[in-house]
Amino acid sequence: MLSKHTVLNPVTILDDISLLQVLLANAALLAGACLQGVAGYGIGTLAAPLLFLISPILLPAPLILNAAVLTVFMLVRNRGALAIREVRFAIGGGVIGTILAALILLVLSPKGFELIFGILILTGVALSLGGLRPALNARNSVIAGAASTFMGTITAVGGPPIAMIYQNQKGPLVRANMSAFFLTASFFSLAALLYSGYLGVRELRLFGLTFPGMLIGFWLSGHLVHRMPANGLRPVILTIAAVAGIAALVRGLMSL
Repeated sequence: MLSKHTVLNPVTILDDISLLQVLLANAALLAGACLQGVAGYGIGTLAAPLLFLISPILLPAPLILNAAVLTVFMLVRNRGALAIREVRFAIGGGVIGTILAALILLVLSPKGFELIFGILILTGVALSLGGLRPALNARNSVIAGAASTFMGTITAVGGPPIAMIYQNQKGPLVRANMSAFFLTASFFSLAALLYSGYLGVRELRLFGLTFPGMLIGFWLSGHLVHRMPANGLRPVILTIAAVAGIAALVRGLMSL
């Protein structure tokens, strides 16, 4: 389970996670990265619940590290559509969300992590299903940025709040602006995880073990970006997220 300031010998890294789990984690990241490359977000929403079911030690830092690299790739690919004036307010809100998440992580126990993970995952599902269509303006961008970074720091699932304000925008703008936001938010989140003791040598090694899946998923998205019906995958993604959220809640409640 998640622990603070864990340092493992390179030879014993697989004592915490089996080869099968590593392969499954790479498959989950491949699917999530491919979805994000097509739709603009999704690596957290799809991969985080799956990674939690595979092994909770894969969250949040290893996934956020993969997401940070992925957003760099995506920002380079979609740089021509970037509108920084629109995304700056969300980035400002992200500072608030990061501070709140860091404070919670400082006092969060492993049992508490499972409970809050489940609650926030189900909150993300509810937001996605809520049908809300907030306008893309400064106020809503700040609120969405704060909520997204708060959720993303703790669970690595920060997509739903920020996606709500971009749901009516065109694909290239969505992929460019959300990549710019997620890149900044990832650095905020990683700083909070480092400060609170949830980013160490073990997490870096897990990132190295799961990086290939993310890289292949991004490469694959380049061939599917104009072919894959991202909206058609939404029910499957939300179902996976809901099942994992409920599982985390049950595990957390049973361990009390």
